[in-house]
Amino acid sequence: MRMRQKIAWITDSTGFLDEDLKKNPDVYVVPMVVIINGKEYQDGKNIMPEELFKLMKEKKIVPTTSQPSVGTFLELYQKLARDYDRIISVHVSSRLSGTVASSIQAADMVSIPVHVFDSLLISFPMTILLKKIMSDIENGCTVSEAFNRAESYRDGNQTYVMIGSLEQLHRSGRLSGTQYLLGSVLNVKPVVTIENGALEIKTKVRSEKRAERLLIDHFSVSCIKGTVKECCILYGSSPQQADGLKKTILETNPDLNLHIYPLGTAIGVHAGDRTIGLSWFQDNE
Repeated sequence: MRMRQKIAWITDSTGFLDEDLKKNPDVYVVPMVVIINGKEYQDGKNIMPEELFKLMKEKKIVPTTSQPSVGTFLELYQKLARDYDRIISVHVSSRLSGTVASSIQAADMVSIPVHVFDSLLISFPMTILLKKIMSDIENGCTVSEAFNRAESYRDGNQTYVMIGSLEQLHRSGRLSGTQYLLGSVLNVKPVVTIENGALEIKTKVRSEKRAERLLIDHFSVSCIKGTVKECCILYGSSPQQADGLKKTILETNPDLNLHIYPLGTAIGVHAGDRTIGLSWFQDNE
């Protein structure tokens, strides 16, 4: 009989750990780096999302983010190599961050196998894939089989995010001055989606209310097909805003198991206040 291997599970702070994962002693989180006025902070350790949003709003600061260094991953992997047989790392999309690249480079420098999975997603949708891989391996799948199953499940994901702050998007260098000026005058709200791991502008609408309606309309199409498996609302700095969106969705989908999770610091730095998203997985078969 094959002895069960002891596995360390790694993710990064762009995801959100639910209570089950927080209580799991084999789950470790590598923090993203937030840079404010030249000083580096570790996301979730010495700066929290709520604090960052407050600084952005009140102090008009322009923070930036950076992926964890190869050295950060290597230090953790070497430590875990003393107690585990292998490491499985699940990270934010490689098209949005260099985290996957840092993880892969460090993986080549340690004595035990390290398997890195590029989620091509963000926030809690990424965490859902982590949990799926954990469950599949617990139920007897090989790492390769579990990764293949996660990729198939990921193909059924749809994520739409309304950018809440054009000002922050402009400050972070992702929106030109002309685009910012016109967008502010017209109260434009860009709605982005994740396409093959990258954020793509789906459309631009005038007013927050219309943008939220667009999120719901896209979701409703999947609900009509009866294929929605998991769904969550992702918010920037306002859980009250998320509660309002949840109430609206449940009016027409009362039996839906709908959760609310924060988008996280790394996305919030660029998207700003009042950002909100809707993400779900559906059966593509």
